[in-house]
Amino acid sequence: MKDAISVLCLVLLVSVLEVAVVAKPNSASFIKCLHYQTGPENPITDAIFTPDNTTTFLSSYFSYTKNKRYSSPNQTLLAIVVAEHVSHVQATVVCAKTNGIQLRTRSGGHDLEALSYISSVPFVILDMHNLRSISVDVRRKKAWVQAGATLGELYVKIKDASKTLAFPAGVCPTVGAGGHISGGGYGNLIRKYGITVDHVVDAQLVDVKGKLLNRATMGEDLFWAIRGGGGASFGVILSWKINLVEVPKIFTVFRVNKTLEQGGTDVLYKWQLVSTKFPEDLFMRAWPQVVNGTRDGERTIAVVFYAQFLGRADKLMALLKKKLPELGLKREDCHEMSWFETTLFWADYPEGTPPSVLLERPTNPGFFKSKSDYVKKPIPKEGFEKLWKKMFEFRHTVWMQMNAYGGVMDRIPANATAYPHRKGNMFKVQYSTTWLDASETETSLSLMKELYEVAEPYVSSNPREAFFNYRDIDIGSNPSGETDVDEAKVYGTKYFLGNLKRLMQVKAKIDPENFFKNEQSIPPVRFM
Repeated sequence: MKDAISVLCLVLLVSVLEVAVVAKPNSASFIKCLHYQTGPENPITDAIFTPDNTTTFLSSYFSYTKNKRYSSPNQTLLAIVVAEHVSHVQATVVCAKTNGIQLRTRSGGHDLEALSYISSVPFVILDMHNLRSISVDVRRKKAWVQAGATLGELYVKIKDASKTLAFPAGVCPTVGAGGHISGGGYGNLIRKYGITVDHVVDAQLVDVKGKLLNRATMGEDLFWAIRGGGGASFGVILSWKINLVEVPKIFTVFRVNKTLEQGGTDVLYKWQLVSTKFPEDLFMRAWPQVVNGTRDGERTIAVVFYAQFLGRADKLMALLKKKLPELGLKREDCHEMSWFETTLFWADYPEGTPPSVLLERPTNPGFFKSKSDYVKKPIPKEGFEKLWKKMFEFRHTVWMQMNAYGGVMDRIPANATAYPHRKGNMFKVQYSTTWLDASETETSLSLMKELYEVAEPYVSSNPREAFFNYRDIDIGSNPSGETDVDEAKVYGTKYFLGNLKRLMQVKAKIDPENFFKNEQSIPPVRFM
């Protein structure tokens, strides 16, 4: 781990215990500063929510709080600024820094460890959900999307403009574009077109001085860093300019279940041998999960195979009959549809659901925990059986989502963007569990750690890699108001591998005093 970022000499630009030379955090002074920094043409009064008005304050907090493990706002939360104009973003950054208040930026609220809206030191939330404009240029095959827009809103806009353009992003329609793209978000076009950051051609970011930068003014180093390195360590992402990709008018999708009794383990073992070698037009996800059996009180594992093919069903049938006959795919399993209709399929909406459902922003928080891994060699059948045994110990929902790599991902260099997990990976795993009551939290978190330990012999090592967007505080973290560089290297190397060194150098250049920080942020370090 240390070899990947070893250097002859380094100069720390922040101490382990950072103490800003500012007055004690004061919410009244912060709010006064906001009014001073914004003009009457874009008033900020209605965008500020404080604990003085409990009802509106809590409503604003809960509206984009997805994880019920963090459903109560910290006592240290001084205010929420729901920005409605870029000047509100700039003012919030300047005033938070001036008053020694930590800043957390929230777009869609899907940070799996809630680092976009919790902190143990005095802080404010900069909520971006009202900055959600999207413009699509069909002729140039490009779009601008603001950070607060959701993927569902982006997909609807693209659909309204073209039947043959798409964007290779995730399947959850309520995820905010700001965090999803900056962390290297991916979707079911990954094997054909790579991930989101591979198609970002410009961006707008508010830096630590409150300046609005674009690609030309921020420079190529920072532009590289925010494409996969997360935006929260470097500034506030305001918007992305993205390239849209050409897709056929007809896609084919299917969903097939194989329980253990139906040979699910055998099919899964074969899937991992062939899924990365499929033509890049085919993406297939394997999703083992605990389900009820055929008898009362019986439980089993069902491996759900989801697939998407850029083309007609007959061609897909012929391909899988040759490459994965064990799946037993039937023609009636396959459904031909447009790219946009596949976004509804992957979001688990029934056929015929109106497109407008992707514009909804439901507030349906739950108790959950996720972890991630990258697999570089086939998992033996006995390895799967050990995983199933541990999964059966969970009282509530638990699953492992396996997403095939290969295709274009093998041809993009690991340092092309800050997202490093490219060639050599067979598939990425997301482990996840949900539960119903706070009393079950401790047991659920403990079981997740145990499942993760069972998987250890079968996944990447030295370091054991992790996906930044599947945030996991267990792999290493700092306190809210401190940044220990050695600890940052622990989690940073798992998320960013050999790209961590350059990320720390960019951080030292753009934010040397480490204003933009959280429990898993990138520290400013200059290497010499």
